[in-house]
Amino acid sequence: MTSFDWQPHQIAKAQSSKVVVFGSGNFGSCLADHLADSEHKVFLWGRDLDVVESLNSTHRNPRYLTDHVFPESMVAIGPELPDAELLQSADVLLFAIPTQGLRETLTNIHPKLNIERLPLLIFVNKGIEQGTNALTLEIIADTCGPDIARVSTFISGPSFAKEIVQRQPTSVTVCSLSREHAERASRVFHQPWFRCYTGDDPIGVELSGALKNVYAIATGMVAGLGFDQNARAACITRSLAEMTKIGHAYGASPLTFLSLAGVGDLFLTCSSSTSRNYTVGYRLGKGEPLAHILDTLGSVAEGVSTAQGCKAIIDELGVKASLATGVYKILYEGADVKEVGKQLLLQPAGMELDLPRVGEPARRLLAKLGLEHTQLV
Repeated sequence: MTSFDWQPHQIAKAQSSKVVVFGSGNFGSCLADHLADSEHKVFLWGRDLDVVESLNSTHRNPRYLTDHVFPESMVAIGPELPDAELLQSADVLLFAIPTQGLRETLTNIHPKLNIERLPLLIFVNKGIEQGTNALTLEIIADTCGPDIARVSTFISGPSFAKEIVQRQPTSVTVCSLSREHAERASRVFHQPWFRCYTGDDPIGVELSGALKNVYAIATGMVAGLGFDQNARAACITRSLAEMTKIGHAYGASPLTFLSLAGVGDLFLTCSSSTSRNYTVGYRLGKGEPLAHILDTLGSVAEGVSTAQGCKAIIDELGVKASLATGVYKILYEGADVKEVGKQLLLQPAGMELDLPRVGEPARRLLAKLGLEHTQLV
């Protein structure tokens, strides 16, 4: 519970918006709760009928944040996708569904949108699409076209759902290729307990949000193997160096990895035992088989699937990323956790910080968006 007693005059009074939130999991539910409490009209879409019925009848989510009572003003809808009438009357569409299901959802929704009155599209999913290695920005371009991708907005940062519904102070990065749309999204969300900082590097924000889950698995392994704070701090710091190297080679700004979406989210995910990805790593470090961990985890750890896309990107860019490669070998090649750890420690001493030349992936993506002349860092 928050330790501050917010007075009515201290709460941001943004213009009320009609918001459709896709995804009734932890993060979608907590953001819907936050927006409804900020006097927006919120419709929360879920694919499970029992969740929809429970939210409308008891104002509780039976699967996530089960102790929390959601605002009565919030309306749950589903399992069918919203109809064209609701989508065309909405001011904001917020996507909080796993990256692996985003392409199908956008393909179904796009024909229902009124391009002449396009809602603000905000994405909070974190991951790399399996099979294509696409970031969300590219998935949007493929399904909705480059015009919509250029104005789409991304929110990322250290933000556990449980703390958001408790109104504990949270700060995030709100990012878009369009500064106007980033500022609009910031105004929708900003409150004293949910502070928004805008940025213009969605590629870096997306890579940060995806890659940090892979490195949370690595940090969990370190703890599971029984190592203490020195080793964990080293792992997190080296993870940040690898993330920055991969991102810069991809075409992102290295400064983005020092932001809330970068080091902020990395630190949170790597230092909390409640993190799903950290938990996967910890249990692997303790010797549990991956299949058993995933069967009993209770929710999706996106770092497991993201490790595949991360490895493909590393190979394409030709950069050395020993930690991420080690995680991939353990998850997908059956490598032993202890043996991988030993091999990492046996590497020769090297340069601590190394930024390679900017590669081609970001150039290709920007060209797909009609921004081929945009200056990269």
